[in-house]
Amino acid sequence: MVTLGLDTFGDVTDDAEGHSLSHGETIRKLVEEGVLADQVGLDHFAIGEHHTDWMPLSAADVVLGAIAARTSRIRLGSGVTVISSDDPVRVYQRYATLDALSHGRAEIILGRGSSTESFPLFGYDLADYDLLFEEKVNLFAELLKEKPVHWSGRTRASLDGLSVYPHSESGAIPTWIGVGGSPESVIRTARYGFSLMLAIIGGPTARFAPFSALFREALDRFGQPERPVGVHSPGHVAATDEQAVAEFWPYYERTIRKVAAQRGFRAPTFEQFRHDAGPDGALYVGSPETVARKIADTLRTLNASRFDLKYGMHGMPHASVMACIELFGTEVAPLVRDMTVS
Repeated sequence: MVTLGLDTFGDVTDDAEGHSLSHGETIRKLVEEGVLADQVGLDHFAIGEHHTDWMPLSAADVVLGAIAARTSRIRLGSGVTVISSDDPVRVYQRYATLDALSHGRAEIILGRGSSTESFPLFGYDLADYDLLFEEKVNLFAELLKEKPVHWSGRTRASLDGLSVYPHSESGAIPTWIGVGGSPESVIRTARYGFSLMLAIIGGPTARFAPFSALFREALDRFGQPERPVGVHSPGHVAATDEQAVAEFWPYYERTIRKVAAQRGFRAPTFEQFRHDAGPDGALYVGSPETVARKIADTLRTLNASRFDLKYGMHGMPHASVMACIELFGTEVAPLVRDMTVS
């Protein structure tokens, strides 16, 4: 069964006059976005962890708890939790608490984090980037068993038969690993029996098909049961293709230009943007029919069963964001489900 959801980085948006909302107002608006996602029938709502002035979502689980109190059906999770710079015990406890508040609707996507601002913030050395992720994912896998934990490593204190509470409402919080293009990460995900979320933010989507195939081969090799494959990609939905491009491009260009300056890659051009928004690229920008057709094609190409649209961009008016959510739930999702019925 195909499931559809939304993912946000909590980008600061603008009001109707073009003024940036405060961090507090941004977070309160984000709760409204999650509530709307539930009302329009979407299956998932995820919040990615960031620690910047323009993406001030450093405590996604708190926001998800507020959304849980006002919703009854939608699954709520992280997209992603930067496990490398956090304590797995506290991550487990926070999401087990969310699971209780939501009556078993919590899930979590663990990741390395493409943004590294959390590492110096919490006193971690980027030289330990790989070690931190491997050890902390290993510990989190033990915590999910909800039994006394026996674990030791180099990155935190050992646990010698200690129990961690609360236990989850669901008995096993669904856990995914967000992967951006590393075969080693795909194999690790299968080894732990987690689900695979392909984070595709640029280039041709089809290049990720081998990762989906590798994941299923690795699950079989490790004797793990079948697990779903999901896709996370940015985009924007409006009434027409032209309107979607006009609403999204200025904020996409500004955001990616800022990231490019920080990380040393080339800033986007409009021509590249149009190519990525075309049939084979990783941007889902257009009318409901255009976006739905592209999502359905992606799910078939990657043999995936979940798609999360990373909606919104820094500075985009909140009204445009809310309109995108409504169109995605009321028009795109039903079309995708119809297109993917086998």
